[in-house]
Amino acid sequence: MKNSVNRLKNKTFLRLTVIGSAVIAACLMTPVLYAQSQEIGSQEEQISELAKTPLPLSEIKTFAEIFVRIKNSYVEPVSDEQLLEYAITGMLNGLDPHSDYLKVEKYDTLNESTTGKFGGLGMEVVLDGGFVKVVAPIDDTPAANAGIQSGDIIIQVDGETISGQNLRKTTDKMRGEPGTIVTLTIVRENETEPFELEIERAFIQVKSVKRKRLSDRIGYLRITQFQSATAENFRSELKKLRDLKDFSGLILDLRNNPGGLLNSAISISDIFLTEGIIVSTKGRIEGNDVEYKATAVDSIDGKPIIVLINGGSASASEIVAGALQDHKRALILGTDSFGKGSVQSVITVSDGAGLKLTTARYYTPSGSSIQASGIVPDVTVEQRSFEEQKAGFKRLKENDLPGHLENDSEPKTAKTDSETAKILANDYQLNEAFNLLNGLILFK
Repeated sequence: MKNSVNRLKNKTFLRLTVIGSAVIAACLMTPVLYAQSQEIGSQEEQISELAKTPLPLSEIKTFAEIFVRIKNSYVEPVSDEQLLEYAITGMLNGLDPHSDYLKVEKYDTLNESTTGKFGGLGMEVVLDGGFVKVVAPIDDTPAANAGIQSGDIIIQVDGETISGQNLRKTTDKMRGEPGTIVTLTIVRENETEPFELEIERAFIQVKSVKRKRLSDRIGYLRITQFQSATAENFRSELKKLRDLKDFSGLILDLRNNPGGLLNSAISISDIFLTEGIIVSTKGRIEGNDVEYKATAVDSIDGKPIIVLINGGSASASEIVAGALQDHKRALILGTDSFGKGSVQSVITVSDGAGLKLTTARYYTPSGSSIQASGIVPDVTVEQRSFEEQKAGFKRLKENDLPGHLENDSEPKTAKTDSETAKILANDYQLNEAFNLLNGLILFK
């Protein structure tokens, strides 16, 4: 089993989101452009234009022959509608892991996911080598609350082995009505035996922006996903930090953020940049070669920023990290990001369904693509656990000496409350970012 888990690291991942009411291929890890703005003319004009496209008649004849043979000879009856849906799905799946055919109910759920309201477990999973692997649980969802971790392998659902199954069928087993229970059997790298977790499905409304004040000087903002309202909420939460008297620096946490809307990522980046390209996209059709540029306002006036990333930071998260890194506006700390460098357009087709199609690649301001390579942090810090220091001889200090003079001034140290101290003690990467940002503030 452990060898099988290790093989997962070296293959291309097929990404799906388990969201209870439906399964969407890579919806949250994909920078999505709603393609109405990219369509050429009306739908009737597009269909008329497509009708002029030469068709490969020999291949179509072969397709028709196979279609008829399946219909007449397959061991069980299959409807024309089902066969055509299989053909469409197969055609798109053959392109890349992120293109997909969205039937009406799936199309509706994709729209729900960009608002952060959906039902289910709340985690991102991928399929490789027959195993279902967790990319990241979404904050404050049943999966996260139950203790699901990035890198977990799911081998059974309600006692039924799922290894080797189609990922969509597997995730169908995990979805269900809010309030019902699903039992997942998990293999974890550092555990010697598989173990079970019971998770109650729920209707999920993800809060995409979270704010904390880590000290008098340091603010913390976490983005869990890039949704339609994320940029507006981010500005509001940032203002609350910025208006504090001693605010001097920001930690932006994008760890385990699987992505979302491209425009949201651009807006977040623009909050801190005053000039230059934020991201560019390049594709085959007119309207896909675009450069998105920053406006001339930095909302925190150049105060230092540290951005936290890890292997669960994908797509739109990588756009933000890449833009701030290339412009030297932030220091990136953590581990290499996921490496998702393509853009999908969602196009409505004639029957009310949707076509999610990869239409462009995106590039950081320096012109680099992060596809399959990811953002490399400026400071690499693996997530670790703190160990208690063993009790030993305590070295004497001045305040241990009898009759020592008292300090007649207020010590110039950043104040950290007990709650923040506990948070930092349980998050090694955040603790390192906090210490580094304190240093940047002192030496700026």
